[in-house]
Amino acid sequence: MAVCYISGIGFGPSATFQDSPNRTIPFSSNQITTAALPRTKALSCFHHATTSVQPTFSFHCKTRTQFPFRPPLPASNKPTTISSAMSSGYVQEDLPPALDSTSDPPPIFDGTTRLYISYTCPYAQRVWITRNCKGLQDKIKLVPIDLKNRPTWYKENVYPPNKVPALEHNNEVKGESLDLIKYIDSHFEGPSLFPDDPAKKQFADELLSYIDSFYKTVTSSFKGEGTEAGIAFDNIETALTKFEDGPFFLGQFSLVDIAYAPFIERFHPFLLDVKKYDITLGRPKLATWIEEMNKNEGYTQTRYDPKELVESYKKRFMAHL
Repeated sequence: MAVCYISGIGFGPSATFQDSPNRTIPFSSNQITTAALPRTKALSCFHHATTSVQPTFSFHCKTRTQFPFRPPLPASNKPTTISSAMSSGYVQEDLPPALDSTSDPPPIFDGTTRLYISYTCPYAQRVWITRNCKGLQDKIKLVPIDLKNRPTWYKENVYPPNKVPALEHNNEVKGESLDLIKYIDSHFEGPSLFPDDPAKKQFADELLSYIDSFYKTVTSSFKGEGTEAGIAFDNIETALTKFEDGPFFLGQFSLVDIAYAPFIERFHPFLLDVKKYDITLGRPKLATWIEEMNKNEGYTQTRYDPKELVESYKKRFMAHL
């Protein structure tokens, strides 16, 4: 049975979702509640006590925040369609299956701009988010690669480093995550995601330079006490107080938020599950940032099932403990 996991925060005693005349799921006040339902029923039968919820694969209580869920990767050659409520209305994007060693290559260097990614790679996710937030879904084609069973043609004919992300554009292939998000922002149409203000630009450069240190500090804490990561998240909390014209790192949404989002998306549920350490506790700015990021459809379309991310991190970082 295909199951959707729906989470939400309820407000007041009547906050519920109802999936049948005889079954009501309460969403307790100020507590996260999760329910599992057959996908078809979840898509057609969920209603809030006071507000109807548009059924998509991203379920949320419109009165507060959302906890998006992206379905598992396609297991066949049939693309998976994901619907999302964008500011301009409902849009759909077909996510193709990952290409592996048995897959034929696309018509490389035929003038099509292609973004080679992995659905589970945080570095590739950054570039995917940038492409979405600039509204370039029709300009940049996604080409997912199976990193566990990579096609030989990818290394031989596309990108010799054999990594993702990589961008095929103007008969060239470029790589490196941070370089690509800046390249797409500056070379493609759409709203700029990098600040013009000198003070914000300088702070953006500082935050982008800090990412590697942030990642190493947090992941090195996985084998010790979870609270060892506290200083890294304290730094994030402090950074979020720098500008007061919005809830993001530079006040307004920018490439800095895109650069950090995939890692915080993974660290948050992992530390909560394994270390019982809530990174938002005592950090209201970070809690608000996560909430606001979860309202960004360009980002939520790229998110993966938190439970699968936690299991992946357990295998990667705790297998030998």
